[in-house]
Amino acid sequence: MIGPLLFSIIVAISVVLLFGAMWRLLTPDTSVDERLAEYGGILDIPTLQAMNNFGNPRRQRFPMASRLLLRMDFGPRLANLLMQADVPLTAAEFMVFILAGAFIGIAFGILKSDIFLGVLLGIVFVVVPFFYLNWRKKRRQSMITEQLPDVLALLVGALRAGYGLAQAFEVALEQIPAPFSMEIDKVLRSVNLGQSMQQALNNMAERVATDDMDMVIVAINIQYETGGNLAQTMETIAETIRERLRIKQEIQVLTAQQRLTGYLLTAMPIILAFILFLINPDYMSRLVEPGWIRLVPIVAAIMQIIGFLAMRKIVNIEV
Repeated sequence: MIGPLLFSIIVAISVVLLFGAMWRLLTPDTSVDERLAEYGGILDIPTLQAMNNFGNPRRQRFPMASRLLLRMDFGPRLANLLMQADVPLTAAEFMVFILAGAFIGIAFGILKSDIFLGVLLGIVFVVVPFFYLNWRKKRRQSMITEQLPDVLALLVGALRAGYGLAQAFEVALEQIPAPFSMEIDKVLRSVNLGQSMQQALNNMAERVATDDMDMVIVAINIQYETGGNLAQTMETIAETIRERLRIKQEIQVLTAQQRLTGYLLTAMPIILAFILFLINPDYMSRLVEPGWIRLVPIVAAIMQIIGFLAMRKIVNIEV
């Protein structure tokens, strides 16, 4: 009696959360502040986090989730992660999606097996989106870093031709593809809406969050305050970044065998377990029977993850 009742409650909560999240995404928002912030990033980063990433105080879709995240240190970090990963969701919306996925996973697990499988699926549905966010953030940072020397080369050429910095960015915008062109476009929109070039560049550094971008922005800000040959400084920085990328690529080539070994050692037990399950399902089904035997696959999975992360850490050489 308790099982079907619990399953019904979880399904009802999942449906409510899922439809609430879909309604939030499909409903247009006409808030002037949010539209201006999205258009040009004219507000500073703390204001964006307090208003956009946690919901506009005057028009919140998920006020309870927004207030809860504002009281937690996890909220601003999640907002920064979403911003750096370029995911068009606020922190409250993302958490609603996470909770909806967790409840759906729990309900599906209880329906197919028991509460153990439900909890396991719920954890998976919570952890996987955060792995996706980190992967998307690192991928975007890597793409921007690879484009940065070309952008600096275009800026150097435009500055030496007599253009101002804003005009040089316009030249680079026409030549550079996404994702860097999106950041340049946001900087130019912010400047056109009345924000200073220094603040617009600082906001871009917050969105990108890489050491190379920070170095470029610091050099530009110092030039604004003290003067100097900005073109020569940018040329030197571009050469430094280009050389660092070359060394990093050489390291990746030298460590390719070790990284491939880590992937193979991690995938081999999973593939072997799947093959054994196809050959003898009754034999492998004992690992998920009620009792302490369930600890065996859990401990094995944890040790596999620890080993994979350790091998990645060893071959991940910072330049």
